[in-house]
Amino acid sequence: MAASAKQPTASPPSGPPTAEPVGRAVSSTAKVLSRAFERELAEADGSQPVWLILLALKQQDWRTQQDLAAAVGIEGPTLTHHLDGLDKAGLIVRVRDPKDRRAVRVELTDAGDKLFRRLAKAAIGFDQRLRAGLSDEELGEFRRVLGRLRDNVASA
Repeated sequence: MAASAKQPTASPPSGPPTAEPVGRAVSSTAKVLSRAFERELAEADGSQPVWLILLALKQQDWRTQQDLAAAVGIEGPTLTHHLDGLDKAGLIVRVRDPKDRRAVRVELTDAGDKLFRRLAKAAIGFDQRLRAGLSDEELGEFRRVLGRLRDNVASA
């Protein structure tokens, strides 16, 4: 009878790692990139949450607050806080859906559209700076590796 093919378990390292662990490298790089992107958006009078909300509103008209929270990836109360600020600033309007009075739809105003365009310009500029010196092939491979890393932890 053949012995079962068991994978050996890794033993804990006896000393410091010889190379930075992948998770730490990804996490620290993500923090640096996030802070740099936040600075770019701030220079255009925005922030990452504002950018994500405006982007989601531009991608699909007349979204409900619930749809918007799911699209942006934040909890309802956090979204409500951001929408209150955007509403006060005249960047969005909230309207009850005539077909479902429980649903509140969110729409950009002209001022919100102007801010969206400023933030889009900042986001595009940041992305171009980030890609500097990288070929399309390198970017494709990078995206594949990121996808594998996501898949590796999603299945755990």
